[in-house]
Amino acid sequence: MYSASDLRKGLKISIDGEPYIVTSFEFSKPGKGQALYRTKMRNMISGNAFERTYRSNDKFEKASLEERTMQYLYSQGDEYHFMDTKTYEQIVITREKLGDNIKFMTDNMDVQVLVFSERPIGVTLPNFVNLTVTLANPWAKGDTSGSDTKPVTVETGLELQVPPFIEEGDKIQIDTRTGLYITRVKE
Repeated sequence: MYSASDLRKGLKISIDGEPYIVTSFEFSKPGKGQALYRTKMRNMISGNAFERTYRSNDKFEKASLEERTMQYLYSQGDEYHFMDTKTYEQIVITREKLGDNIKFMTDNMDVQVLVFSERPIGVTLPNFVNLTVTLANPWAKGDTSGSDTKPVTVETGLELQVPPFIEEGDKIQIDTRTGLYITRVKE
């Protein structure tokens, strides 16, 4: 059981028997009265989103989700194929249910597939992934554009801002929760 003060971005809770994920969270404490927790939530099955404000004494049940370790195999159109690493059973999840997670997934990557009532409804990625830069404009020493970052594209098609010293072929670490560059990876 969670209280409203436990709400955080990414927390999965149950409302009326359906799983929801907190997509945005904001705490405020007015001068008098109870603390308020403004949240945005998304239904993990239908994808419907809503905003709601809770008070500190509101309680929530933990979503009854099962996580299975699976390997991402490949995509075919809007269908993404995963294989259970223990039973070798293969499942398909649609692009709609994966959302922005597809920007971080590479072939043969291990992910946690969320299962609700024997139906796969999404994935949980590792907090950090290493991806190769496939497109980066050269950065000349002395460029005075006023910015200390430049845009690059990585192997999954994700575009992000990185420091100017990153070049094509470099492997970089990205935080999957924020989509931000963390560091260059040396192998």
